[in-house]
Amino acid sequence: MVTIWGGASSRSMRAHWMAHELALDYEAKLIGSRTGETQTEAFRLLNPKEKIPVLVDDNLVLTESAAIVTYLGDTYGQDSFLVPRPYTQERALYNQWNSFIQMELDAHTLYVLRKHRDLTHLYGEAPAAVATAIEGFHKQVAVAERALSGTNFLVGDHFTGADVMMVTTLKWAEAYQIELAPGLLEYCTLHTARSAYRQAGRLNFSISAGA
Repeated sequence: MVTIWGGASSRSMRAHWMAHELALDYEAKLIGSRTGETQTEAFRLLNPKEKIPVLVDDNLVLTESAAIVTYLGDTYGQDSFLVPRPYTQERALYNQWNSFIQMELDAHTLYVLRKHRDLTHLYGEAPAAVATAIEGFHKQVAVAERALSGTNFLVGDHFTGADVMMVTTLKWAEAYQIELAPGLLEYCTLHTARSAYRQAGRLNFSISAGA
C-alpha cells in the first residue's frame, strides 16, 4: 500500500490531492513539519532531510512534492492523463511548469516569507528579504497569469499535476495575504471546486501546522 507522510502544509497537500484525483487507496501519516515528528529516528530513516511530504510505495521512498505528484500519475493514473506521457512535448512543458513553480514561486519567494515571517525564531527577521520575496513573487506569477489567459490549464486542454502544483502554490500565497490577479483567482476557484481537492484538503489540514 502507498503511504503518504505529511500534513498541514501546501507541499503535503499536493501529494494528497493527487492521490485523491486517482481515487487511490492509501495510508495517510499526518505529521506536521517542525513539530518534532520529522526529527524522529524512524522518520529520518525515510527522509534524512527531515521534510514532508514523503511517499512510500513498497521499497520506494520518494521525497519532493513534484516528484511525488508525477510518480503517482505515472504509476497509478496512466489512463487519467493527469501526467502527460513521457517523451512528448506536453511532458516537457509539464516538467517546465513544475520546475518553475518549485523554484520561482515556492523556494525563492514563498519559502523566504515562511522563514523570515513564520520562523523568525530560527532564521531571524529580514524585512528586506521579505519585501524582495513578495516583489519577486508578483513578477514571476505574472508569467503564469499570462499563460493562463484564455485557458484553465497550464498544459494542454485538461487538468494535470502541474495544475495541482500551481493551485496549491497560489493558495499558499493567498494564505500569506499576497494579492492575486482576477484571472488567477478564477483559476483557483475553478480547481478548488474539484471533489478531490476538497477531500484532500479536509484530510491534509485536519492537523495544525508546525511552528
